[in-house]
This record gives sequence, C-alpha cells and structure tokens, in this order.
Amino acid sequence: MIKVGQRLRTDGAADADDGDGDADTGDPLSKGEIFEVLRNQRRRYVLQYLKQDDRPVELGDLAQQVAAWEYETTLEGVTPEQRKRVYTTLQQTHLPKMDGSGILRFDSDQGVIEATERTRDISVYLEIVPGREFAWRELYLSLGAISCALVAALWLDIYPLVHLSNLTWTAVVAVMFTVTAVAHIYHERNMRLGHGDQPPELSYGTDD
Repeated sequence: MIKVGQRLRTDGAADADDGDGDADTGDPLSKGEIFEVLRNQRRRYVLQYLKQDDRPVELGDLAQQVAAWEYETTLEGVTPEQRKRVYTTLQQTHLPKMDGSGILRFDSDQGVIEATERTRDISVYLEIVPGREFAWRELYLSLGAISCALVAALWLDIYPLVHLSNLTWTAVVAVMFTVTAVAHIYHERNMRLGHGDQPPELSYGTDD
C-alpha cells in the first residue's frame, strides 16, 4: 500500500513526496514566481553570497555579510543589533520563502543554507539591478528619432548637412548604434548578479 505523502512512479514503486516537489527536478519556476521571490533586496543579497561559494553556509555568517552590504560597512563594522535584525528576518521570512521555491535549501534546525541548481541559474533574471537600471530603451528610442530626423534633413537638403555624402551619414548612424550596443552589452555583463564580490546595486544605492 502506498502511504499518504507518497506518489506512484511509472515503475510501480512508491516515491516520497513532501507536497512541494523536488527543488531540482520539479517544474521550472515562471518568471513571475522568480521575480516575486527576488524582488526583495535582502533575498538578492543572499543569492550574491551563495554564488561566491558553492559550499553550505551558516546562517550567522550569511546574516553578518548581508548586514554589512545592507548597511554599507565592513564585516567588523556590523553592530549586534544590525546583525540580529537581518538574522531574524532571514530565518523567519526570506530563507523559508526561497527554500519553498527551490532557489536554495534551508535547514532551519541546523541553520545551514545550501545552493541548488536554481541558485546558479537564477542570475539570468537579475542581469540588471531592479529599479536602478539605465534607461536603455529610451536611449535607443532617442537614437532612432535622431536617425529619422537626419534622414528627413538630408531629403530636404538642409544646410549644412548636405556638405557630407549620404554614405558618410549612413556610416555615422551605423557607428552610433554599434557603439551604443557594445556599451549596453558591457554594462549588462558588469551588472550581473554574482559578477563581483559584492552586489552590483551597492554602486547605485539601496531599495526598501
């Protein structure tokens, strides 16, 4: 007989099921679910810390580093009150939520946090710091508007633009878009979660 809390595998054997499914083999999280978990700054800091070391980490060490990032100080500069505040919210709120989504494993009894495959893959959803990203869409829109205005000016033979050939202006526009695209790629790579030793958003201020 298959006990409650187990599911029947295709080979007829019973497989344990805790109700949430295996974090590494279950259905992938949707982008909405991922952003719901990671929209909080403290949870992003947790991921940053885990990406620096694949080994399991203790909650106390994690809270110390997260507090240092959050209060923009050194590990030694974190006060007991600051550490306790971060420790408590991580233990009671953030880590259980991330564990439930399979983004990490949290052993609340031992106070140990461990990365999962989702921990290593999740940074694709946080290439740019939420709420602090450069307005690239507006920049590209502006470049497009400038290009259209330039075409219209050349078509109307407006002085002094007509002193340069159409081929020259085409080259100028092409170089302008290429340089902007290269800058965009470079910016995104540098702002990826886990790119450096500290969260990239520290360079841009903090959110609530």
